[in-house]
Amino acid sequence: MTWRIRRTVASLAFATLAVIAVFAALAFLGAIRDTRLPVAQAVVLIPSGASGRAIAQLLAEDKIVGSAFAFDLLARLKGERAGMKAGEFRFEAHRPMTAILAQVVEGTGQTAVWVTIPEGFTAREIARSLARASLGRPEAFEREFFSERLAFDGASTANLEGFLFPETYLIPSGATPREIAAQMTGQFRAELPPDAVALARRLHLTVAQVVTVASLVEREATADDERALMAGVYYNRLRRGMPLQVDATIEYTFRRHKSVITAADLARDSPYNTYEHRGLPPTPIANPGRASLWAAFHPRPSPYLYYVAMGNGRSAFSRTLAEHNANVARYLK
Repeated sequence: MTWRIRRTVASLAFATLAVIAVFAALAFLGAIRDTRLPVAQAVVLIPSGASGRAIAQLLAEDKIVGSAFAFDLLARLKGERAGMKAGEFRFEAHRPMTAILAQVVEGTGQTAVWVTIPEGFTAREIARSLARASLGRPEAFEREFFSERLAFDGASTANLEGFLFPETYLIPSGATPREIAAQMTGQFRAELPPDAVALARRLHLTVAQVVTVASLVEREATADDERALMAGVYYNRLRRGMPLQVDATIEYTFRRHKSVITAADLARDSPYNTYEHRGLPPTPIANPGRASLWAAFHPRPSPYLYYVAMGNGRSAFSRTLAEHNANVARYLK
């Protein structure tokens, strides 16, 4: 093939690609400006954790946008693919794709939002999380959480600390603090062992007291396979009348997280100071998840009375104070 023929072929190929690009651009512009969809007001639930591509596919399947590819490309071009929110959205009829994208990014028209409550959060931390999701003021949630009570086996809890189950919730945008608290405590009841009352009585405690133990496990344990063993340590110390001496109960007395507990903190005058006061603290110190609840209701029998963090996500357990002191010297250098 001569040089002139090759240049002609290349020119034709370039022209063909240019024509294709023009048609693609026109199709893309037409897709994002199209206002035929949605044909009527529609409500769509975007799952928590959905990717940008998954959101585009969902909106196309529900006839909110005409093209998943065009919506995903638009989000990429505008740099908003990672900024799209999950939740339940109400979309008005006949909206261009640009407006649909803006709505999902800005969260307008959300009828419900996803909120994830991690294991071990306190009621105050949960209140702040709900406020960050624009569901209300943290003070309103705190008032609800610390004024309401639950009843188990005829006994009432002091408040809702410990009974706001950590989970990912779809919460209606207009829900009141009481309704949100009821959603979380309802989930807590669903997560309790069906024989929780009998298991608590077997441990010579109330359900609320076992949940308090679960909260200690939640704040102290890291490895799931050690949770039941750690719960057993607490029960062993309680049976012997020994103070629990759990650092996490001291930390609970501070409104904000404190990573280092000092000697002055250990002398802090509080009913939550388990160095100064024997027995369980007055309430749970956090909201325990499934693994810690299970461990507290099903403790593993052992001769252990002490444990210390080894610094690798696990704990060293010991039967005597001498063994414990040796472990402390080894792992807390």
